[in-house]
This record gives sequence, structure tokens and C-alpha cells, in this order.
Amino acid sequence: MKKIYFIAMFTLLLVACNRKETLSDKSVLKTKVTAQTELDTYIYNNFQKPYNIIVTYNWKDSDFEFNKFLYPPTESKIKPMLEVVKKVWIDSYSEIAGANFIKEVAPRQISLVGGYNVNENGTITLGFADSGMKITLFNVDQLDLTNHAGTRLYFHTIQHEYCHIINQKKPYSTEFGKITPNYTSVWANYGNDEANELGFITNYARANDVEDFAEMTSTMLGMSKTAWDAKVEAITDTKAKEAIRKKEEFVVAYFKSEWNIDFYALQAKVEEQMLSVLQ
Repeated sequence: MKKIYFIAMFTLLLVACNRKETLSDKSVLKTKVTAQTELDTYIYNNFQKPYNIIVTYNWKDSDFEFNKFLYPPTESKIKPMLEVVKKVWIDSYSEIAGANFIKEVAPRQISLVGGYNVNENGTITLGFADSGMKITLFNVDQLDLTNHAGTRLYFHTIQHEYCHIINQKKPYSTEFGKITPNYTSVWANYGNDEANELGFITNYARANDVEDFAEMTSTMLGMSKTAWDAKVEAITDTKAKEAIRKKEEFVVAYFKSEWNIDFYALQAKVEEQMLSVLQ
């Protein structure tokens, strides 16, 4: 019985080893290139070709946190959003800082997400910069140019994240963080008005000096010089007002000394561009 069993197994192995697989000439890999859409062409001509910035809007799990309810933007919302991003952000810097500024100091990728990025503490992240190489923008589907406050808030986020990239290229002096060193991890427990009276332009500016610098920059670029001055002068605490004015001087001096940018001219241009897109 053992001999018969061995012969049977050996015969089976011979059959298996001598079986010839029929291989197909057809590859299982998808090598067909999808035709460029009108949106893809727009992105290439306005972001990738002139500035080497790739814009991604298709979903890729590895780009986002798994514990968040996120989804890709509605395609019809993407081009209108990018047109405004280019006009208010890129074109403003290009005109004031020079045609090559964005080419040399820019994220290499902009990732677009359709909905809100809600955090566990109830705050909403509208965008973030990743290692100076990528900016992710959330809430694309909700951009409404008739909502002036909402649109300005959105571009506050873009200017904030871009400021991080600028600072990574050329850091600001650590003296900035000594103006109001009372930063806190529980910044969300304070309102903006309360933060103003402590010498911070927003409550998020209380997180640390990096966010403070970016909030100063993005807040100033989110309004006219007249509106900015009125906002600062409305602060009742004298020391707080002086602290914010000192931070303002610091930001203006940084952009001039490190980048040769007239910050007030940039502020005026951004406001002009913003007014031209608001409906």
C-alpha cells in the first residue's frame, strides 16, 4: 500500500511539473493613459507648467487621516476655486515680489478635499502645509464668493499655510516669540476678542510663535490697511495693542529684509484682487 501510494504521488508531481501554462500576451497592468480633461489642461497650463505645482483632486487614501470623514471635491467646484486661488494668492505675489517668486518659493503640490476636516476638540482645519512641499485645502465644495466673510476666511487659511512655507525657506528671528511668550496649547478655549486683549491677533495665534507669525501675516493679508488699523485700534488694552503693533513691524521688516517684499504693497494688491472676485 505504501509503495502504491508513493507511485501515485510521484505520478501526480510529474503531471504537475510537465503542465504547460498558457500565458496571455495581454498585460494585466492598466497602461492606457486617460485622456486629458479640460480641467486637467487648465491645471497644467496655470499651475504645473508655469510654477511646477501639481494639483491633485482625485482621492488617495495615503494622503489623508483614516479617522476623518473626508471626501474628494465636486469636480465642477475645482476650476472656479483654482481661478480664485491663482488670482488672489499667486498673481498678487507675482506682481509685488516678482514673476519668479512663486516659482522658487512654492509648494510642489496642492491637494484639494471637498468637505470639512473636523478635529476632536470641535475646531475645523481648513488647510495645512506639509514639510514645505504640499498644501492641503479642505472645504472646497463650500466656497461661495457671495459669502464675503467666508471667502476671506478661506484665503486667510491659504496665506497662513503659505507663510509657513516662506518661513521654512528663511526663518524669522526667535526674538518674535519673546514679544508675547504666554502661548498655550488650549488656545481654542479663548475667543478672538479675548486673544486680542492679550496681544494676539487671533486665538489660534496663542498656540505658539510659529502660528502667531503666520496668523499675523495672514490676517494682515486678509484685509485692507485701513481695516487692519481699525481692528488694532479697537483693542482696549494698551500693552496688547503695543504688542500687536510690534509684531506688525516684525512681519513687515522680515518680508523686506529676507525677501525684499514691500508687505504693505502686497497687502494692497491682495485686497484689490480679493475685491475683484467677491460677488
